[in-house]
Amino acid sequence: METQALTISEITNQSVKSPKEKSVKSPAVEVSGSVALLDALIAEGVDTIFGYPGGAIMPIYDALFDYNDRLNHILVRHEQGGIHAGQGYARTSGRVGVVFATSGPGATNLVTGLADAQIDSTPLVCITGQVFAHLLGTDAFQETDVINITTPVTKWNYQVTDASEIPEAIAKAFYIAKTGRPGPVLIDITKNAQIQKFSYEAYVKCDHIRSYRPKPIVRQQYVQQAAELINKAKKPFIIWGQGVILGSAEQEFKTFVEKSGIPAAWTILGAGAIPTDHPLNVGMLGMHGNYGPNVLTNECDVLIAIGMRFDDRVTGRLDKYAKQAKVIHLDIDPAEIDKNVKSTVPVWGDCKETLPLLTALVEAKKHTGWLNTFNEYTKKEIEAVIHDELNPTMGEMTMGEVIKQLNELTKGEAVIVTDVGQHQMVACRYAEFKQTRSNVTSGGLGTMGFALPAAIGAKFGAPDRTVVAIIGDGGFQMTLQELGTIMQSGVDVKIIILNNRFLGMVRQWQELFNERRYSFVDIQSPDFVAVAAAYRIPGKCISDRADLPGALKEMIENKGSYLLEVMVTKENNVFPMVPQGCSVAEIRLK
Repeated sequence: METQALTISEITNQSVKSPKEKSVKSPAVEVSGSVALLDALIAEGVDTIFGYPGGAIMPIYDALFDYNDRLNHILVRHEQGGIHAGQGYARTSGRVGVVFATSGPGATNLVTGLADAQIDSTPLVCITGQVFAHLLGTDAFQETDVINITTPVTKWNYQVTDASEIPEAIAKAFYIAKTGRPGPVLIDITKNAQIQKFSYEAYVKCDHIRSYRPKPIVRQQYVQQAAELINKAKKPFIIWGQGVILGSAEQEFKTFVEKSGIPAAWTILGAGAIPTDHPLNVGMLGMHGNYGPNVLTNECDVLIAIGMRFDDRVTGRLDKYAKQAKVIHLDIDPAEIDKNVKSTVPVWGDCKETLPLLTALVEAKKHTGWLNTFNEYTKKEIEAVIHDELNPTMGEMTMGEVIKQLNELTKGEAVIVTDVGQHQMVACRYAEFKQTRSNVTSGGLGTMGFALPAAIGAKFGAPDRTVVAIIGDGGFQMTLQELGTIMQSGVDVKIIILNNRFLGMVRQWQELFNERRYSFVDIQSPDFVAVAAAYRIPGKCISDRADLPGALKEMIENKGSYLLEVMVTKENNVFPMVPQGCSVAEIRLK
């Protein structure tokens, strides 16, 4: 007869015997560190864990056996796949992603994902097993100093060596991961702490840590100064980033934009905070962003940056970036203020709080002439780049036309998960986003192999939405083993491989800046459809333009995961482009 595991709170309240613990009297109960950990996750509202077991984390997995009805564990095929899946889950759900890994190579395989999550401000709690405490520092089997290894790529990390530390450590981990500017946290738990039993009363969530202030104090005088600059501006320009989405401030942002009447452009991670077809949304910033937003950054008189960090791919040469403009910078992280671009007025704080304060003080306006300037640049870009990319009539298919037809099928309602490379830039440029939390990509780190596992996590985070992973032939081969995760979990992910038979972005740079010296970018690939079939995932490969509409429709309508490989032109380049070391105003259309 099967027994059902009870949470610690149930044990405490009912004084009943759990499958693993002796009967005890309330209010205290003797439990193992592993049971305390799982109870803490449930108390934090966790429903899904991505992980891979191993020797040093085996006691936690043994306890997890009795929690299958409460915690959905997804067995990935590689720890990097697990952490990218956790990222995808966090990005679409707005909750903390949870990842399990064992010690040694299991823990070190998380490092790329931790670095990715750190730079993209993704909330994660990663639990790693560790050797017994008495073996620490002895070079024991599968021992690594995971704390020192991960310190540069986590918001906080901590090693637990005694079971009694687990509840407080987990409570702090979730609080730190999700508050303020979110980020990844790693808790390393020695094996003895997982096994050890201790007297435990109840899990208490953390809501305060001394010396940690997740939200800076809003200074009303700076909000007032910002409003005065905006009200006097003739050519104001808003640039926004993921901070708007992380702060759940989409409505506050939309209200501010519409009242002020100011043209607004987005960083790659900010996409979707307001719909891409909003009349004041003038496009994407950055190296492969839209023509107008890049050029006119150096013509605006007031630049209002909201929840973005002035990444070098957005600014180009800093010594030539927006020197004519007064800069207002709204950000929750004081470290980002004045880090790259000197602000005229810094507005510290959560934009969900600061934007309404600012909106109340700005005057309702319409900057019609200034907005028309953006529209004129858009017309030039359509003529020079966009029309031919989206509407080719001959030759091999383009990446852009695939995205255009995907838009027509999904009507901008899908979650688009992209890998890294040319396809990423094309998808982010041309995909339509009607909803927030629809664009999931590796922004700051640019991690190839991100998309497939992230799409798995994205679907678990948004089970009622269509999730489409758009991947290059190079990036797909870095994590294609996660097709096994799709097969075993039954998750419904649509996969589009845009295959140009090259490491396309590197090839583009070699063409433009290295005289076509194509050094090790010609990549051969397996039969992707056959590989998918081996994992019991249906698929199709097409190379004829006439087959594209039907193939996309078949993919979207298929019940379950599906892989569509589209053979696209080999040497097509992504334009516009701001060459590295150039000003944003030096953007090239061809």
